[in-house]
Amino acid sequence: MKKAYRIKKNEEFQHLFKHGKSFANRQLVLYYMKKSDQQHFRIGLSVSKKIGHAVMRNQIKRYLRQAFHELEDQIRDEYDLIIIARKPTNQMDFHEIKKSLTHVLMRSKLMKNKNRSQ
Repeated sequence: MKKAYRIKKNEEFQHLFKHGKSFANRQLVLYYMKKSDQQHFRIGLSVSKKIGHAVMRNQIKRYLRQAFHELEDQIRDEYDLIIIARKPTNQMDFHEIKKSLTHVLMRSKLMKNKNRSQ
């Protein structure tokens, strides 16, 4: 995932938390907001220290970035997204995290084509 497609600033995170919509499952929380002036979606990742040590948190973030990279042609372009990982993600492998991410994206109607699987 290119760095230009990431949300890094705290102000942007806070704006999305206050004004965006959210959807969650047991593993992930998704905040999203439409930005019609964008050419590509942007993502922000948040993994709490409660989930595990630094190696575990970084691994979860790598898995999420890779899942977004594999799903990027299926995700609507005009949105900012924030993903917050919950405690069960520290027990999951890449494929389970990707499946959970696909679930929250489909339920929040952010996928372009619902017929394609993973």
